Amino acid sequence: MKVAENLKRINLQINEACQKVNRSSEEVTLIAVTKYVSIERALEALNAGISNLGENRDDSLLTKWEVLQDKPTWHYIGSLQTRKVKNIIDKVEYIHSLDRLSLAEEINKRASRKIKCLVQVNVSGEESKHGLSIEEAIPFIESLSNFEQIVVDGLMTMAPLTNNEKILRDCFQKLRELRDQIQHMQLEFAPCSNLSMGMSNDFAIAIEEGATMIRIGTALVGEDG
Repeated sequence: MKVAENLKRINLQINEACQKVNRSSEEVTLIAVTKYVSIERALEALNAGISNLGENRDDSLLTKWEVLQDKPTWHYIGSLQTRKVKNIIDKVEYIHSLDRLSLAEEINKRASRKIKCLVQVNVSGEESKHGLSIEEAIPFIESLSNFEQIVVDGLMTMAPLTNNEKILRDCFQKLRELRDQIQHMQLEFAPCSNLSMGMSNDFAIAIEEGATMIRIGTALVGEDG
């Protein structure tokens, strides 16, 4: 596998999706999800021109951090246990999985600088997925107004694993509508500019529906090193 070749193909798909809806591809940040691959493969991704890496376990992130340090922008994209916050808080720029007050309290307590957090919303309502319901999201965000080290930078969701385009579009549209609603509130601590949605199987649809961050693992870096 050559990451550079995969990246070229994915960038073409990103451009095509953006052109369909009159967006600039510069609006879309590609996050290489390196949770299943070696440090060597992650480094290959960086050398291919990828600058954002996503990890969903603290131990995997820390192992790669030891070698790569702050060469990439680090995104923590997995469910984050409160007790693990201290392990990753000074390593990451973004946390994509803020979904409860206890986690917000720990992030705020441990952070020595402002952390860009995305609130995870379980748009599909699947029991297997983490995140707040659509109805819970705004009250939760409002409750974060006094957390000095947290910036609510956007929303994140995981769509159902399906090839049904209507179901996928519906999921992404609902997250975008929620984001627009929050932006309209003009909360200083919650600019909510980003939409983290779309993975290897559905990122083109996510882009068409407004994604600003897409999280791609298998299609970009594979599953092993």
